[in-house]
Amino acid sequence: MAAPTVLLYPGAGSDTSHASLVAVEDRLGRRARVERRDFPYRRHGRRAPDRAPKLMAAIREDLAALSRRRGPLVMGGRSMGGRMASMVAADVDGGGPVDRLAGLVLVSYPLHPPGKPERLRVEHLPDVTVPCLFVGGTKDPFGTPDELLEWTATIPAPVEHVWIDGGRHDLRGADATIADAIDAFVSSL
Repeated sequence: MAAPTVLLYPGAGSDTSHASLVAVEDRLGRRARVERRDFPYRRHGRRAPDRAPKLMAAIREDLAALSRRRGPLVMGGRSMGGRMASMVAADVDGGGPVDRLAGLVLVSYPLHPPGKPERLRVEHLPDVTVPCLFVGGTKDPFGTPDELLEWTATIPAPVEHVWIDGGRHDLRGADATIADAIDAFVSSL
């Protein structure tokens, strides 16, 4: 069987040099082809993210560039990057099913803006049909473990959670734990 491809995107305020994305690539490097990709706004030197349709279009372009690869595909990323990948997986953009998609890895999923739990970002979750790994901090202001458990229960595929005790949204100092969790998840697929 061909090695899996793991396509990862950074959060809104970061880029592909984020330590946890690099740690994942270092950990999986021998068993998977890890692709860390920036969104166009970052490649063009802008700090403010584009709107969701443009971000999802960028993911579709990256998927098209990887379409000749064989083997399973896992995609996701940190915060906004993971959220956009999950929206593409749920076909929010109408681009159709993602070929060979075997799972999603979502680190610090932004369930809602900090302090605004009424502004949930969950509408697409029931349309995610592949296994998911959520890695989050127990003190993340973008969503508590209880909130995340409630909403990920709407996903009709298997969902795993790894909690970083005391971790906030940045999950500072947890890169090895994140890489271990993603490595185990990808290996299980």
